[in-house]
Amino acid sequence: MAEFAATVYQNEFLPEGGTDVNAIVTVTCTGAGAAGRTGSGDAGEIIIVDTSGSMGRTRMEAAKLAADAALDQIADGTWFAVVAGTHQAYLAYPPVRSGPGMVVMDANHRFQAHQAVQQFRADGGTAMGQWLTLAGRLFDSVGGPGGDTLTKRHAILLTDGENHNERPDQLDAAVAAVVGRFQCDCRGVGVDWQVAEVRRIAQALLGTVDIVPEPDQLRAEFAALMQASMARGIAAADLRVWTPQGAQLLFVRQVSPSVEDLTTRRTDVNALTGAYPTGSWGDESRDYHVAVRLPAKSLGQEQLAARVQLAVGPDVVAQSLIKARWSDDEGLTTRINAEVAHYTGQTELADAIQEGLAAKASGDEATATTRLGRAVQLAEATGNAEATTRLRKVVDIDDPETGTVRLRRDVEKADEMALDTASTKTTRIRS
Repeated sequence: MAEFAATVYQNEFLPEGGTDVNAIVTVTCTGAGAAGRTGSGDAGEIIIVDTSGSMGRTRMEAAKLAADAALDQIADGTWFAVVAGTHQAYLAYPPVRSGPGMVVMDANHRFQAHQAVQQFRADGGTAMGQWLTLAGRLFDSVGGPGGDTLTKRHAILLTDGENHNERPDQLDAAVAAVVGRFQCDCRGVGVDWQVAEVRRIAQALLGTVDIVPEPDQLRAEFAALMQASMARGIAAADLRVWTPQGAQLLFVRQVSPSVEDLTTRRTDVNALTGAYPTGSWGDESRDYHVAVRLPAKSLGQEQLAARVQLAVGPDVVAQSLIKARWSDDEGLTTRINAEVAHYTGQTELADAIQEGLAAKASGDEATATTRLGRAVQLAEATGNAEATTRLRKVVDIDDPETGTVRLRRDVEKADEMALDTASTKTTRIRS
């Protein structure tokens, strides 16, 4: 049985007139179990493969191997389907015209799905919104009176190009229509796709985005993604945040393992409590940054600033309290909590990288140098060695502590895209 625990890191002391309380809440899950292995048929997986003409023979053959690898990782008893995507969306497997658009994984269905994948051919355009729309319909097709209901819904989406066959507003509308209906990890192969475009999909659907530079890396990537999904035995959980009357909740962010702003995803539990989706869970820890603004109180007074809970369905499985105390002791009120400072820096690091790369792409070298220099400085300060390594492929670093850098002229596009996709990945505070 899964167990959750929550721990708060903060400086609860505020100076006279102080109003803002910041805290990092670490939530840890153990004993989550595995998805699709309960025998209740409550987990679903969809593999979405770009089969547009730009994939060509080499990428298409690699994508087939990747889809096969993912299929091999889906546990028996899991509902699944395979979608082929061009300027339209096709249900490649199972070959049905009515009823449920997914089937339960077993040896026979696995073999048939492998056969269907081998029929993929590279042709047509790219309309990712249609792919996502079909995936939503497929997940929804399983259920109804007397049928199974999918509580855990996950997809993997692969693309190699830009969304040329849909207007941006059409893609946005399609994404908005499936938010909350399934999670989706997105991968781009090669360098002809747009990171910002695919990241919007992944972030909206509580998934990840990354570049797979070479086609021969796809197979291992898809196997790892499906293994990770199968290890998430908790289908969904919400972070619930209560704040007192008169308080203002400034933001709720996931800050580890990646930066994801959850603030706008609030649904009201009651007038003082909001619920924020966190998706499925395996055995793991995640960190959340919660910021609350309170009316200032007199010196010596204290107040509960927020109550943070993790809820699985209607059940609260972990809780922590964020407190505020007003003091005239500068030794207490000026103390900076290490965890809050660390993740504030990591969030700024993500913004600096994305802003720097955008400026570089637009030809604004001055802004690009400034922002990427700031990124180098923040990566050094927060101990994010992976970010530093990726930044070195885009800039020459003269002084990491001051962020003095020079833009490199011989940058591979894949290295820029890898830096962009990894910008929201964070490191935990150094011991």
